[in-house]
Amino acid sequence: MTPEQKYRATMIRKHLEFVENSIKELDEMLNVLAAPYESAILLLCTIPGVDRTSAITIISEIGTDMSHFSSSKRLCCWGGLTPGNNESAGKKKSVRITRAGVYLKPALVQVAHAAVKSKDNPYYRIKHERIAKRRGKKRAIIAIARMILTAIYHMLSTGEIFNPCDLYQVDMPQVLRDKQKEKALKQAAKLLIAQGIIQASDISAISLRPA
Repeated sequence: MTPEQKYRATMIRKHLEFVENSIKELDEMLNVLAAPYESAILLLCTIPGVDRTSAITIISEIGTDMSHFSSSKRLCCWGGLTPGNNESAGKKKSVRITRAGVYLKPALVQVAHAAVKSKDNPYYRIKHERIAKRRGKKRAIIAIARMILTAIYHMLSTGEIFNPCDLYQVDMPQVLRDKQKEKALKQAAKLLIAQGIIQASDISAISLRPA
């Protein structure tokens, strides 16, 4: 190794140490600035796909006071997660999402990707699979990001942890799904009998077992 090469290696090493120290100082400063919002950060971390870094990014963009936004739709519009308005002569045309939310939107899209891959909580993964079949994977990710931002709005407004109203229906055990299906089939059979479409004697010919 020549003296010149040693000198370059030393310079690179010093630059690497400078970058590492700068990152460390920045992390310490961020922790100090985020300390007053620790409760909100922990609250957002209950959402699948949201970690401490992404929670800090989101709060730094929208704050914790949701009274600035009249509704979750306004917040999603401000974050650039709603389609623009393209209407002419009474006809609405398909448009892309707006370009707002330069910093917030990429962070939420990243969170959405993590949420649909979460193994601990399949809520958003199931939602994503259902939407992707109809709208495609890219639009499904934007839809998940919009759902997450809507959840964030209500969580910061009420102080409640992540607990969507349809969580039980989405993440229902297979045993309970089979029981609900069997109950639905029985109710359908009773309705058909009441309408005179079939006879009670024909019930034995109808299989009520889950498919």
